[in-house]
Amino acid sequence: MRLRQLEAFRAIMLCQTVTRAAEMLFISQPAVTRLLADLEESAGFALFERSRGRLHPTAEAHLLYQEVDRSLIGVERIAQTAHAIKTQQRGSLQVMAPPSIALSFLPRAIAHYLKDHGDIQILLGVYDSRTIVDMVIGQRCDVGIVNLSINHAGTHGNSLLSTAHVCAVPAGHRLAGRKKLVPSDFEGELFISQPNHTGTRLLIDAIFASHGVKYKPAQVETQVSATMCSLVAAGLGLSLVDAITAMEYVASDLRFIPFEPAIPLEFSVLTQVQRAPPGLAESFVAHVRRFALASLDPNLVMVSVASN
Repeated sequence: MRLRQLEAFRAIMLCQTVTRAAEMLFISQPAVTRLLADLEESAGFALFERSRGRLHPTAEAHLLYQEVDRSLIGVERIAQTAHAIKTQQRGSLQVMAPPSIALSFLPRAIAHYLKDHGDIQILLGVYDSRTIVDMVIGQRCDVGIVNLSINHAGTHGNSLLSTAHVCAVPAGHRLAGRKKLVPSDFEGELFISQPNHTGTRLLIDAIFASHGVKYKPAQVETQVSATMCSLVAAGLGLSLVDAITAMEYVASDLRFIPFEPAIPLEFSVLTQVQRAPPGLAESFVAHVRRFALASLDPNLVMVSVASN
């Protein structure tokens, strides 16, 4: 028995005439008649009695129809699932990103993405960039977003966006009204730094040293910009945070002021070299680019054009 024969049989049972069954299947009446005859030959018994040009289902046809209908509903579900996967309305995606982009911006981008993508399931993991590189290489995620160089063996990378660091200053601080801050403004100020093993900390310290500026190390260090903002708001010192976090920080107790010389922060998208990323991953990354263009300040963030 072939699937098309079963479809023709089911259509006749539902429509009660060959003409309407042919219309339902978008084929000719002779084709439906031929499929039905082939099915009856395969089954070894008659499925319909012919009387005055009409078909009347036999008792055997009613018994067979129950099983055929259940089976074809399953086939239809498979077809619907395949269509949903093709149109990116169904599937799952594992996305890993560092806190600087995963705590506020990415959740908003994901919420916007899911409005148009049905039953997609997304796992958003928050890790440091070096751990994310290992997860991509180990095939433990579909998409990794990192703020490290994209030249890693075992991964394929594209630039996503770049931003700079801005100064986080309490609203009542003497520097809060400035339009721009430079290293000399931090002379003698308590400064909340990243841990000294991070590349950004080394770069910031080098810039301050080149300007002959010594800041006072605060009693707390952290590498998460959102936490730095909270520490600054609590009065523990000033800090330099990435502009994306600054744009997402909604409280009114801080001021974010441009800093010169610029301290860049580059975000890249990593996928596995071993296999091509799923279409859903490509769709998601493209959406993140569009969402960043639409929602982030172009004076502070430059979204990279996708590369092949």
